[in-house]
Amino acid sequence: MKCVGTGLILAALVLDACTPFAMRSNVATEREPSPNHDERRPNLVIIHHTGNGIVTDALRTLTNPVRAVSSHYLIGRDGTVYQLVDELSRAWHAGDSRWGSLTDINSSSLGIELDNNGAEPFPDVQISALLELLADIQRRYQIPARNFLGHADIAPRRKTDPSRYFPWQRLAEHGFGMWCDPLPASPAPPTFDIALALRALGYDVSDLNAAMRAFVLHFVQDDVPFLLNERARTMLWCLSTNPPGQAPEPAQ
Repeated sequence: MKCVGTGLILAALVLDACTPFAMRSNVATEREPSPNHDERRPNLVIIHHTGNGIVTDALRTLTNPVRAVSSHYLIGRDGTVYQLVDELSRAWHAGDSRWGSLTDINSSSLGIELDNNGAEPFPDVQISALLELLADIQRRYQIPARNFLGHADIAPRRKTDPSRYFPWQRLAEHGFGMWCDPLPASPAPPTFDIALALRALGYDVSDLNAAMRAFVLHFVQDDVPFLLNERARTMLWCLSTNPPGQAPEPAQ
């Protein structure tokens, strides 16, 4: 194929077809570029906290080739947003993780780190910057509300970020994540299957205790138990039987 443009009508097609692509094969090939493709799009957003005391430490870690970890964005305590990796590239932030049937989370997600040591509240200016970034991402990629998650949600045996101090309810009120408010007045029925409900949401229940702890960390934010208390059971029941962000009407 000769890559020569012949007119404005075919310009976009020709330019796309003539765009060089990386050689991936280890065998001899003939290049015949096709215009019939597009870029891969993220369908999950994973939120982390850095565990660092200051943002410069986090930047050093996330840009150090020896550490081999990264994220697409880092938001400082003062609300500064740093972009570290192109959104259409695969950042290394999720590690060994799973959500539903997805096991290569890095390939289907955007990672956002928040400068926070994990034992402190998140400043309002930082959360405001996050909400602005999430709104922009959601507009461009049409990511469903239920696909805004924490690192602990996708790696419950290994991770606890973005910590019990993260304002998940505030995010859900802006359309980023699931929540039930108000909770149903009636508790979950005695026959309610906790493992089935967690699995339906997306949690990996191969370690059920870890999945329950991750759920409580996200949706209840009490001391993390090995068993769900009544509030946690009711929240899980509500989320598993109603659309994201909506709760059934309280019983009269």
